[in-house]
Amino acid sequence: MKDKTDILFGFHSVYEALKAGKRKFYSILISKKRSQGRTQKIEALAREKNIPVEAVEPELLDKITLFSKHQGMVAKTSFFPVKKATEVVTKISKNKESCFILILENIEDPHNLGALIRTALCAGVDHILIPKDRSSGPSSTVSRSSAGAMEHADIYMITNTAAILRTLKENNVWVFGLDADGDKSLFGSDMAGNIALVIGGEHKGIRPLVKKECDFLLSIPNKGNINSLNASVAGGIAMFEALRQRT
Repeated sequence: MKDKTDILFGFHSVYEALKAGKRKFYSILISKKRSQGRTQKIEALAREKNIPVEAVEPELLDKITLFSKHQGMVAKTSFFPVKKATEVVTKISKNKESCFILILENIEDPHNLGALIRTALCAGVDHILIPKDRSSGPSSTVSRSSAGAMEHADIYMITNTAAILRTLKENNVWVFGLDADGDKSLFGSDMAGNIALVIGGEHKGIRPLVKKECDFLLSIPNKGNINSLNASVAGGIAMFEALRQRT
């Protein structure tokens, strides 16, 4: 079971994963020194799903999580289920309603990835696409950084970002790249139809080959002395501008 087991820790990650039902739970470990309250919510859901819950010494949880901030709560689960990006194309071709796709291009910091995923769910993003290589993936750290929001997301893995963008465009999806040097203002764009929003990595932004496939390169107006924003902040601004236009 070792190779098939992921470790979730922290109240929000464990609780939201239980609610989402995307993972298989093998067991839940709760610190003997943890107070009631949140613990009761976890135990109630675990009973409904016939998941064993065990009270353990906090030192064991420290060891399992390598001294991470586990909040006295750890779950042994299956890994988060990801899908193939080609499934998104199939859904778009069958769905007559407009879709909002988020493509996270080489986001290496799991905390940024978690924040972007949480924002995406709040902003009405339908599908989240992440490169299989050179990028942080849906891990327990990302789940905790998203306050458990990742557990509810539909996440698809990409093997070739440029190729999937070409396929999306063939299916009437407009591709917008968020770039500090973009020649079009985010607030002057039209993001009301079928769109894919590409957000680049923290250090290099969107790679040139991927940038070539974007229909528009959007920049966020900036009056400060620093010419770029944190990836999760910039992505949040862009996603909510798209939500404003789409509603």
